[in-house]
Amino acid sequence: MFTFSLTLVRHGETQYNKEKLLQGQGVDTVLSEAGMEQGEAVGQYLRDIHFNRVFASNLKRAVQTAELILRNNTHCSGMDMVLEPLLRERGFGVCEGHPKDHMKNMANASGQSCRDFTPPGGETLDQVRLRFKKFLKVLFKKMLEEHGSSEPSASAEVSEAANGTSASASASASGDAPVASADDGLQGVPVHVLVVSHGAYIRVANKHLVEDLNSSLPQGVKMSQLFAPCPNTGISRYVLTLSQSESSRSPVLSAARCVFTNRKKHLDDLAAAE
Repeated sequence: MFTFSLTLVRHGETQYNKEKLLQGQGVDTVLSEAGMEQGEAVGQYLRDIHFNRVFASNLKRAVQTAELILRNNTHCSGMDMVLEPLLRERGFGVCEGHPKDHMKNMANASGQSCRDFTPPGGETLDQVRLRFKKFLKVLFKKMLEEHGSSEPSASAEVSEAANGTSASASASASGDAPVASADDGLQGVPVHVLVVSHGAYIRVANKHLVEDLNSSLPQGVKMSQLFAPCPNTGISRYVLTLSQSESSRSPVLSAARCVFTNRKKHLDDLAAAE
């Protein structure tokens, strides 16, 4: 068995975000000045976490955010990141470059909710989920290849951390904890992975990890909080335990725990300065 943490971060703000315009995959914008500040803030917040692997969507706004996080990190400055097309934002087809209300109006006209509506030429939510599942398959294989063989059978400490049963893990599980520490959920976990992606994509990822992969939930947190829209540079974290399948060489997810989703504590100082 092998346990690692997965930290998901949404990119910083772009001018399109500020103007409530859909970007998707076809509009590849860079971070705004506010987005750069948010990237610095999340980088400072995560600066002491030793990420072993860093993956980012290959769209500019995600790459820039990942670069800012690495630049601020005390362990990972200069580390090469993996640019992964599977982490790109949901494609919004003909709605890309248009106001979000444009897609909402199209959804209303078709009798669907905006969240479930797929614009012409866009991706369905199931297609986005499939991309994330493919990414997880690649990630799980890399984790076991690179770290699984060097790790002993999961110790009690790591097993407890993965299942959220240790005192330290239980204390940090809730997103409403009095002190939201950057290392919440990481006690006893040997390897850490950072993924920088996009708002709609991360929302689908959170739902897949919780609903399909049965991640245990933070204490006292409602589903509506877990699946709320992710703010720019919002952070979500999971602790995952893998085992080797006896019938094949493919890794199997044997335990999963959601530590928190959409955390934005690192933006408090920026908000206060406005």
